[in-house]
Amino acid sequence: MNEASTIEPAETDEVDEAAFVARIEAFHEGRCRRRGDVDSDGDSSDHPDGTDPDGVAAARRYQTALADAGLAGLSYPSKYGGAGLTQRHQEIFTRTAAIWHRPDGPLSISHGMCLPMLNQYGTHDQKMAHMADAISGRIVWCQMFSEPGAGSDVAGLSTRAVRDGDEWILDGQKVWTSGAHYCDFGLVVARTDPTMPKHQGLSMFIVDLRNPGVEVRPLVQISGARGFNEVFFDEVRIPATNLLGEVNQGWNLAVSMLMFERVSIGAGGGAFNAKRNPDLIQLAQDLERSKEPVVRQALADLYIREEIKDYVAQRIRSAVAAGRVPGPEGSIAKLTGALVARRTRDAAMAILGTAGQAFGDGPAAERARRWSEFCISAAGVSIAGGTDEVQRNIIGERVLGLPKEPDPHRGAAWQDVPRN
Repeated sequence: MNEASTIEPAETDEVDEAAFVARIEAFHEGRCRRRGDVDSDGDSSDHPDGTDPDGVAAARRYQTALADAGLAGLSYPSKYGGAGLTQRHQEIFTRTAAIWHRPDGPLSISHGMCLPMLNQYGTHDQKMAHMADAISGRIVWCQMFSEPGAGSDVAGLSTRAVRDGDEWILDGQKVWTSGAHYCDFGLVVARTDPTMPKHQGLSMFIVDLRNPGVEVRPLVQISGARGFNEVFFDEVRIPATNLLGEVNQGWNLAVSMLMFERVSIGAGGGAFNAKRNPDLIQLAQDLERSKEPVVRQALADLYIREEIKDYVAQRIRSAVAAGRVPGPEGSIAKLTGALVARRTRDAAMAILGTAGQAFGDGPAAERARRWSEFCISAAGVSIAGGTDEVQRNIIGERVLGLPKEPDPHRGAAWQDVPRN
C-alpha cells in the first residue's frame, strides 16, 4: 500500500530560532563564502584541473557534512535519514543559508523534486531503501519527463513500460534531463496503457541509471556546458517494486512532481533563487558604477522583486508545512523566479558593459566570465519546469477561473490520437 495521503509530520515541533541560526552559521563559517564578499560572484571549484566540471564531488561532500551535522533533510522523519524537525526549521535554514555560496547546485533536482516525491508517495520499503542516501548526497537523483515528440505536453509522452511477471520492461527516450550524466537513480514517467486517454495511462517508476539498457548522451549548450542529456531506454528491466504510486496513476504524480519542480525553481534555495542583489551591488561598487542613477534604479527594482519572490515562497512553504502538496501557487513562484532571473541578467549586463561579452585574463575577467555564464543560462529558467506560457495558462485556469483551451481529442485513447 502506498503512503500517499499526507506528508508525514515532523517529530520535533519546538524551535529555538536563535540557537538554530547559530548552528547554521557555525557550519557554514569557514566552509563557504558569504554573498557580497569581494571576489565571491561565483562558487569556487575544488577541481581547477576540470576533473569535476559539474561540481558533483564538492556537492556530495558538502551534503554529507550537512547530514553529519544534523542539518540535512530537516523536515523528513529520522527513520528515513532526515533530521526529524519541522518545516519551520527548514524555513529558517533556507533564509539563513541564503547568504552563503553553497556548492549544492548539482543536488537541486534530487532534493527539490525527487526527495519530496519519495516522501509523499513512496512505500515504507522504498523510503528505507532510498531516502537516507539521497538526503546525505551519497546517491543523486534526476527526473525524466520531457520527450522529443511531446514538447510541453507531458501527458503526450510515448515511452512505454510493459509488465512482464515481477518486472516492467521500459523502452523509449527522454530529453533535456538535467544531471543524468552524474545521477545514480531517476524517476521516470512511462505509458503503461495506450488504450486509455493520455492522462490516464501513465505510471511513474524508480529507475537505476546503471542498469543495462540505459544510455545517457550529454547535450552541448550554447555556453559550452553539458548539463542536459538525452536518455535512452532499451528493454530496461525494472522490478515491480519500483513502481511509485499506483499503476496508471502516473499523471497525478507527474502533476505533483511538476509542482515540486516549479516550487524548487521559483521558491527553493538553489543557485537561481539566491538573492543576487548583494553580488550585483558589490560588482557595481567595484566597477565604480554604483552612483549611476540607472544602475541604482535597476538594483532597487531587483531588490523589491526578490523580496516579493521571498513572500511568495514563504506562502508556499507554509502550505507544505500544513501537509498540502503545492498547487497553482507553484506556477506563480516559478513564473516570478523566471522574471527575476531575466531582470538579474539585464542588470548584470548593464553594469558589466562590454566586459560582460568580451573579456581576457585575470580576476576581473574571471568574474565577468562567471556573470556571462549566468546571463546565458538565465533564459533557461523560463523553460525548465514548464514555459512561462504554460505557467500563465495554469494561473489563468486554476487561479483566475478562465476557461481551458479546447481539446478536440479529449477522452480519446492515446493510441488513437494523431501524432507527429
